[in-house]
Amino acid sequence: MTLLRNTLALTIAALAFSAPALAQDDDGERKIQYKQRTEIDFEGVEVAGELVKPQGALLLDRKRANFNPLIKLRPDFNEEMDQSVNLVK
Repeated sequence: MTLLRNTLALTIAALAFSAPALAQDDDGERKIQYKQRTEIDFEGVEVAGELVKPQGALLLDRKRANFNPLIKLRPDFNEEMDQSVNLVK
């Protein structure tokens, strides 16, 4: 009998405390405003660290990428020049 009363009391308490949470909906018209500028003051803090640089071998060992050429470069345009001369005559 006491187990039933305790369960009933817990159920009523849960329903009573969940009701105010439903009333907090404000139709989504909240506007959030952030500061335009954030300043962090490190004056009272001691910051210690060590400078880490990339190793030179990584930068020097890079190969240039090889691609299949999509455009074929021609050394001369003799055929087009001959045709253009014939068009002018």
